[in-house]
Parts: sequence; structure tokens; C-alpha cells
Amino acid sequence: MNTAAWQIPSYIARWFKELKPLALNQAAADPSRVGLFSVDMIAGFLSTGNLASERVGKLAQPVAQVFQKAYQQGIRTFVLFQDTHHPQTPEFDAFPRHAVAGTEESQTIPELRSLPFSKLFTVIEKNSLHPALDTGFDSWLDEHKYVNTAVVVGNCTDLCVYQMAMYLRLRANARNYRDYKVIVPANAVDTYDIAEGATDQSGVRAHPGDFFHQVFLYHMALNGMRVVRELT
Repeated sequence: MNTAAWQIPSYIARWFKELKPLALNQAAADPSRVGLFSVDMIAGFLSTGNLASERVGKLAQPVAQVFQKAYQQGIRTFVLFQDTHHPQTPEFDAFPRHAVAGTEESQTIPELRSLPFSKLFTVIEKNSLHPALDTGFDSWLDEHKYVNTAVVVGNCTDLCVYQMAMYLRLRANARNYRDYKVIVPANAVDTYDIAEGATDQSGVRAHPGDFFHQVFLYHMALNGMRVVRELT
């Protein structure tokens, strides 16, 4: 594989470098209408198991900080989407076995569990990359129609985060919710990194983290999401 194939287009790199921070209290006038959606902040991606990585593990603090800032700003709607896989899920044909239901890997990271307002969390378990397929998320959204600003954090930028953000955006588009906003802080999402040539017998393929992180953030912006450097 030609290494040049993984070079980030200059216009995307420039766009990413020029991202601006956003004050959380400016993201929405009414904090009661903001939902914070966390994606796969579980041990199986941050600390232990086949898919845990140091790069994704570094998300623990910035994501916890977004939760703390959100609570301080009066936000009380927190939804945690978490891989909780059936032992025989076909997903394991594409990705190594991970986050099986009932294991440590499927548990929320301690940085979020230990927050003093964790009793407010709604946990939605999922058996695929998608947040709404056989999860009950659509029912949750119908019951919380007052939420019109979605902040999305977690991992991986090009996989479950992308599926989450795109689903929220496209669902709002389909229903003509013109005041619906999806905000993605770049410092509170990330993806894993596997260098070219590192493929092993498990079949894991090269996955340049910076490339996929920036390209998929750019694609979210193309689809009408507000991608910011960080929330302050």
C-alpha cells in the first residue's frame, strides 16, 4: 500500500487546524434542551481487551470534562451508548471479539461512573455500530422531543461516533426539525491507530488514526454538523 494514499488532503488538514472552540453556554440558549450523547466510553476500548488502545484511552479525561462542564451549565440529559455484544455477534467477523455482555469490557469507564451526578445517566446497550438498530433509541428520542441540541463525544470518530452523529442529523432532516443541532467537539472524540504493515494473523488492517479522525470529522461538517475544537 502506498503511504501517500493515507495523506490527509491539505484542505482538510487546514480546516481541522483552524477549528474554533465553542462556549457550551453559547451552544444552546436553554440547557434543558441539550442532550450529551457519549459513545462507547467503556473499558473494552480504553483500557482492556482486544480493541483497547492508548490513543482512545486518552479520551477519558476530556470526555469526563465535557460531562462536568455540561452539568455545571445546567444540562441534565446524559445518554451513554455502549457496546454490549452477544457472544456470537457477526460483528466479530469484522472486528476482534470485544465488549461481550457481562464482561468488564462492556462496563462504563470509572472516570464517568465516579461522577457525582452519574445517577442521571441513561445507558443504552447496542450490539452493532449503530445507535438505533434494535436498541430502543428511537423511543427515547420520541419521549425527549424537547432535546434539540445534541453534543456527541466518544469513540471511534469514523465508526460509532460517525453513526451516532449522522443518525441524529439525518433523523432531524427527515422530520424537518429545522432547529435541531448536532455538535461534535474534536478533542472529545478519537479513533484508533494501526500502522501500515502492522496487520497480524487476526486480520486487523491498517488504520491511520489521524487520517480517519480528520476525514470523518470533515464529512460530519459537510453534512451540517457543527464540529468545534473543544467545548469551553
